[in-house]
Amino acid sequence: MLARLSHTRLLRYAGLFTWAMVGLPLLYSWVGQWRNPLPDENIAHAMPWQGWACYLAFGAGYWWLTRGLGQRRQAMDYVLLAVTTLAAIGLGFFSETGLGSVLLMVAACVLPWLLPLRLGVAWLLGAQLAVVPMFMLGLEFPLVEALMQSMLYAGFSGFVFITSLVALQQSEAREEQRRLNAELRATRALLAESARVNERTRISRELHDLLGHHLTALSLNLEVAGHLSEGRVKEHVQQAHTLARLLLTDVREAVSQLRESGAIDLGAALRPLAENVPKLDIHMDIQNPLTLEDPERAHVLLRCAQEAITNAVRHAGARNLWLSAHGDGTQVVMQVRDDGDGAEHLVPGNGLQGLRERLRQCGGQLEVATARGEGFRLTMILPVAPSADAGFPQGVAA
Repeated sequence: MLARLSHTRLLRYAGLFTWAMVGLPLLYSWVGQWRNPLPDENIAHAMPWQGWACYLAFGAGYWWLTRGLGQRRQAMDYVLLAVTTLAAIGLGFFSETGLGSVLLMVAACVLPWLLPLRLGVAWLLGAQLAVVPMFMLGLEFPLVEALMQSMLYAGFSGFVFITSLVALQQSEAREEQRRLNAELRATRALLAESARVNERTRISRELHDLLGHHLTALSLNLEVAGHLSEGRVKEHVQQAHTLARLLLTDVREAVSQLRESGAIDLGAALRPLAENVPKLDIHMDIQNPLTLEDPERAHVLLRCAQEAITNAVRHAGARNLWLSAHGDGTQVVMQVRDDGDGAEHLVPGNGLQGLRERLRQCGGQLEVATARGEGFRLTMILPVAPSADAGFPQGVAA
């Protein structure tokens, strides 16, 4: 059962379990105080309601904070991180125990998912140092012992922090592998289409160059023989001439069909890009069929789509991406937009520059539209390469 859970779910359930176990001694002291209101040295004093408020606030904050670890970060996540940290420190003060430091260990597991490494380490150490006054006032520890106690819990928290950091790195590596697999499947589909087109083109060229020319020569010779022969021989020569012309017509039609069906299905290459993309739902609207006769142009559009999806995952912070591609026989228009953060002032990076250069080499163009909070919209326009028509010698009428 545990093998089916993701890293984030395991961290969430482990943290909530630890939070519940921390509540057991607090509940025990409260029940003991309620059943025996007289002072008893064997029963710990009951925690005031402020401590219970901190305990419940930590549980609620941690539950909500870990609902979507690894997804798009929101401002509320940082607010909840501050609330859980302060609630854990408050629990330590009001309970006058080290239970608050235990909850800080639980909170340490979400730090790598929300904060940069250095800031996460600083947050961890600062939170543990904040409970030093509690050890000194509540438990009457000397300063040195209070610092040692705090650093002891900081060491445990550091172990939790590193474990969570490893889980984050593995999750990112798995997501990167899924993205690369999707791109590999798309590239493989394009290569298969290109190989099919190349093979059909080769066969049609062979038919045209070999059979076409030889049949034309045969038809011409039979026509000359028909003029020189007489009687029944002439009839058989004319029959052979007719059959040669019919065969030549059939070869022409076969070559034309091979060339007409030799276009690359761009949709078949683009659709695998939407499979198993981490943190992003891709919605595709692709004309069916959407074909290109030039493999190089199909490859350019595929790379542009891959780069747009990669930018949305890595930089835009988007949850949804819409990709549409349509052609009208003269050009293909592909549009990619997302619901990411967007940018107020666009500074083209290597990715956008590469897209623009790829399209420009084939006579295409790239249009970029973005605004703060409105995501990115990329419009790629690429002219369709003219098709090459197969021809035959015109010396013989079909």
